[in-house]
Amino acid sequence: VVINLDVESPQPNDITEAIKLKEQELRDRVCMKNRDEEKKLEREREKERIRAGKALLEAKRIAEENERKRLLALRKAEEEEEKRAREKVLKKLDLDKLERKQALGLPLENRAAKPPLPSIQEEKSSLPVKSITKADHMRECLRSLKLAYKDDNAKVKKAFQTLLIYVGNVARSPDEEKFRKIRLSNPKFQERVGSLKGGIKFLELCGFERSEGDEFLVFPRDKVDVQSLNTAGSMLKSALTNPYFGLLEKMKED
Repeated sequence: VVINLDVESPQPNDITEAIKLKEQELRDRVCMKNRDEEKKLEREREKERIRAGKALLEAKRIAEENERKRLLALRKAEEEEEKRAREKVLKKLDLDKLERKQALGLPLENRAAKPPLPSIQEEKSSLPVKSITKADHMRECLRSLKLAYKDDNAKVKKAFQTLLIYVGNVARSPDEEKFRKIRLSNPKFQERVGSLKGGIKFLELCGFERSEGDEFLVFPRDKVDVQSLNTAGSMLKSALTNPYFGLLEKMKED
């Protein structure tokens, strides 16, 4: 019996086409998978951007709130200082009036209705003793400068404004060397600060140091204390805006 074993084999073109289709299908799957992963990564990045944005806004809000509280506290301190200064002035006027009446032999006011004002010496003895801080030295320095040139308000104002610029520049940009170095022989510096009593001393209290044979004032980067500089800046702003600045301390001395 003769058996015909001739089986029709697939054509080479059909095999090639099937392989191509399979490859295309695999490529499409890979592309789809990559797109899905990219979308997922993009969603994660967007979430991270949102979280970072919220964190930045929160940090900004906290910083603004702290600055607002600091300004409120500073304003309150200034108002209290003004109030104490006015009270001191009124007390001193009353004491002067009383002394003049006594010297002229005029009748005094009814002491039963109005108790006598305490003497300045008595008030001094009742004041609590407190330690002297760097801020106290800064304030005393500015007070001395203001009193030394009390007849030239423009000079005092220009000195305080210039000191505020120096202090503010270092506080805002402590890494900028140009803000941390002052040539002592600079004519503008000498005119506005260097030649005035207490001008250079105030800068030294802030952190500037003499260097290179007293040719420069230099603020070492590793000694920059932003909080201390902010305190100095607030004090200078108070000296510029508060007409009673330094008056209370002067009254205490008198």
